[in-house]
Amino acid sequence: MTDGKFYKSVQKFLDSEGLNDVLVYKLAAGKFRRYSHFGPLDYLKHPSIMLANLADLFKVAFGVLQSWWIMASWRPDVVFVKGGYVGLPVGLAAGLLWPRRPIVIHDSDTVPGLTNRVLSRFAKKIATGMPPENYDYDESRVVYTGIPVIKGLRPIGEKRQAELKSQFGFDPAKPLLVVTGGGLGAKRLNDAVLVEQKELSKLASVALVAGHDQYEELPEHAQMPSFKVYDFLTEGFDDLVGAADIVVSRAGATTVTELAALAKPTILVPNAMLPSSHQVKNAEALVKADAVLVLDDDELEAKPQLLAGAVKGLLDDAKRRTELAHGLHGFARPDAARELAEVIIQAAK
Repeated sequence: MTDGKFYKSVQKFLDSEGLNDVLVYKLAAGKFRRYSHFGPLDYLKHPSIMLANLADLFKVAFGVLQSWWIMASWRPDVVFVKGGYVGLPVGLAAGLLWPRRPIVIHDSDTVPGLTNRVLSRFAKKIATGMPPENYDYDESRVVYTGIPVIKGLRPIGEKRQAELKSQFGFDPAKPLLVVTGGGLGAKRLNDAVLVEQKELSKLASVALVAGHDQYEELPEHAQMPSFKVYDFLTEGFDDLVGAADIVVSRAGATTVTELAALAKPTILVPNAMLPSSHQVKNAEALVKADAVLVLDDDELEAKPQLLAGAVKGLLDDAKRRTELAHGLHGFARPDAARELAEVIIQAAK
């Protein structure tokens, strides 16, 4: 979605909810392009990356000026930054106001992004999506709130699970495996599922959420009565996951939180190619709590049969599925939105 379309969609949502007192501004912002497989010399070999980073420094500087002007005109009581490069100029501008505006930041992943690492130095409170021991922040300022998710996500009973399987056209008496790489998809996950399609279909019904970017590349023969492929479900995704007996997923913080709320036995395949490998760190924290199984991304590409083996192992061990579901559900924070709001309100006082 382009910036213009996103801006319009936000305005449309606010209008539909009657939130006429919420103001939305477009600001200049830039991001620092980093790659986990790059060393310092690699950046010198790619001048286009260096030039893009330099250009974005000027965008950040301009964004700070824009943000300072906006906040100087109406003096906010508190500034909340969720992370991401768009929040950096806003947080820096809050620090330049006099008197300085209190800042609250929130980290979803166990590896803070660059924006939050910078702003954490003068943030009044730091809310986290995972338990505090997974962060290097000053403990006196950390509040473990969890990550807000859609209201009403909770474990469902066998009867409702069977109804949801039927709703999606699957055999309610057969186990259901849901594989998802998120909205954009995960090629390695999709490829492994397609290579092991025959084996997986013997074990369970399979729902592959391939993602917008990958769906068109998948072969048409992938679709079968017990093997369904979706690009992405804007509506009904939570019901599909609720119907699952096992979920295979990337290790994004929000997705993991939703799976925790639904108490699903989960196999994570963290994307190791992302900057700072935050998905790997998310998965490591969950493994320590015996809350998930983890497959290595590179190993899965080389040996896709590892996926069918892991799924079979869980389907054959009901006790292990229960243990994993219980362990992951321990990370659910159903009141995360309210707790985060309370942190922000207290910081304003």
